[in-house]
Amino acid sequence: MAKASDTLWDLAIAEVEKREKADNDGKRAEVWERSVLFMGNKNGGKTTIILRCLKREEIPKPTLALEYTFGRRARRPDTPKDVAHFWELGGGTSLMELIRVPITSNSIRTFAVVLVLDLSKPNELWTTMEKLLQVTRNHVNKILAKLEKTNPEVATEIKQRMRNNLQRDHPDYELVDPFPIPLVIIGSKYDIFHEFDSEVRKIISKTLRFVSHYYGASLVFTSKSEALLLKAHALINHLAFGYDKSKSVSVDHSKPLFIPSGMDSLSHIGPPPASDSDIAKLCANTPLELWKKVFEKAFPPKSSSDLQDTRDPAQDLQYAEHEIDVMRAQKKQELEQYKRNASKSWKEMIFDSD
Repeated sequence: MAKASDTLWDLAIAEVEKREKADNDGKRAEVWERSVLFMGNKNGGKTTIILRCLKREEIPKPTLALEYTFGRRARRPDTPKDVAHFWELGGGTSLMELIRVPITSNSIRTFAVVLVLDLSKPNELWTTMEKLLQVTRNHVNKILAKLEKTNPEVATEIKQRMRNNLQRDHPDYELVDPFPIPLVIIGSKYDIFHEFDSEVRKIISKTLRFVSHYYGASLVFTSKSEALLLKAHALINHLAFGYDKSKSVSVDHSKPLFIPSGMDSLSHIGPPPASDSDIAKLCANTPLELWKKVFEKAFPPKSSSDLQDTRDPAQDLQYAEHEIDVMRAQKKQELEQYKRNASKSWKEMIFDSD
């Protein structure tokens, strides 16, 4: 507090010291940069979720490959804004190898994955989930293996952080197999899913609860409903900006599920939704494999070819470039001419009979 005897110089010094203290406090509030990769079913709603999370009023466009955007948020007023890098993998399971672009040894420490599964397509659900998580996990494990040699402290920190999603005194601590980086599973299109038969909804809900708990992931069902989107945003903001994780839980299968990581248990989930005799007939080496077989018996998976994205990006009007398109058409004509000439030359060739 200024005193009556303070000179203008004294007041100036006090103001500078006050600002320097504020600056130092700001430095202690380290600016974070985090990365989140969204992947999942084709047309599952990934782009819509990202846009709503970033509060952008844009019309979603189909994602054909790997797209990038970012968001900035301040944890409190008068502090530097944290940065979140949002990556979106298009094409369902057809472009899985592109995950190598955003997930690197430099980004792995602050990286997370959001898997968006279309609840209205149960016959695609397990195949999409399994393939995307398997490829991602294998890639992350390779990075961690390299880090164990070059920077073992970071590798240990990442592994321990995922183990900490469950308290050591949790009864399932030794029974689960946490995903190597933070994971959120979003069941989209709940409005359609809600119209399914109650037994169908129960099978899908219990299965996703098991998978999420087994991988140490958070689970949320969402739709175009503002209330449900806000719940999904809460989990995404936790990953992207370090916001506090919600402690609320909803496990009622007749309602949208919302289960933050570490808040479920195998005893509450119960056994796979099948009779004891059917379970006894299934040959499985792990609990995950058993749940897979029960789920796929109820919802036979589509073939891999059905899940591939066969659209040609060159024919998509949103990527039209006149000069490039003219050049491409010319090259295509030249290629066709080359094929005809090559075919003609081949037919005219005389082969030795020896």
